[in-house]
Amino acid sequence: MSTRSDLLPSTTHMAGVTLKVADLDGMINFYRDGVGLSLLAQTGPLAVLGRAGTTVVTLEHSPELKHAPAGHAGLFHTAVLFEQEADLAASLYSVARRYPRAFTGSADHLVSKAFYFDDPEGNGLELYWDRPRSEWTWSGGEVQMASLVLDPNRFISQSLTDEPTAASVGAAALDIGHVHLKVGDIATGREFYVETMGFEVTANFGTQALFVAAGGYHHHLAMNTWQSHGAGPRFPALGLGQVSVAVPAVDDLQALADRLAHRDVPVEYDGAVLTVRDPWENLVRVEVGQA
Repeated sequence: MSTRSDLLPSTTHMAGVTLKVADLDGMINFYRDGVGLSLLAQTGPLAVLGRAGTTVVTLEHSPELKHAPAGHAGLFHTAVLFEQEADLAASLYSVARRYPRAFTGSADHLVSKAFYFDDPEGNGLELYWDRPRSEWTWSGGEVQMASLVLDPNRFISQSLTDEPTAASVGAAALDIGHVHLKVGDIATGREFYVETMGFEVTANFGTQALFVAAGGYHHHLAMNTWQSHGAGPRFPALGLGQVSVAVPAVDDLQALADRLAHRDVPVEYDGAVLTVRDPWENLVRVEVGQA
């Protein structure tokens, strides 16, 4: 791993995603009744969903906005991490039963088992479980990942002994594991998220994709050009509204603010919350949060 002194702390983690949505009720239903999140709070146009007080996704009702055209930068998927395979299988079963057309694919990535969906407004969603870190393989400072065949029906049958109930689906602990972005080019993304923000590269796929993390995780953020090569800055549209990152202490926020200022990156920082826009106008919010 890197010996750089300007890295984000090892306990840095993702802290939720905000989505701008057209149909607030329909999106609440998907994430609550399908995925199994709890509606933690709803005030006016905002609905916060997660579990056990942990925010996973915030839905912001924005009916005045339209979807961005194909090829633009933005969200590739939000990835929800489950502690146990059985809990992942219960959520997977719930989404498949209530929203059967949402499923888009699955893969064994060596470090994890992952299942992919599109929510009712086309935002990508990954539900996944990590293998123990002791089973991950690193070579040349990068973690080995792949996309092997993973049968969702077989995974469910092997992981569940009984048909899950709504209560059991919504009981397990989970968190935002990572966020995957669509960007215009990888070099610019690396300059911002690695050289400036302080994440470390964990996997590099040339001009197509880059995976970065803090503390030796396989990735907290990923970016790819598969659907967005050459994309410029975003304009207001439905979809990704904000990515949230948590660091352990105020000193870490200040260090990040100093790095951004040194590189002449505009920020808003009040001593408690820092917000910055990446080169594609994706809003990144950083604040102190528990690991």
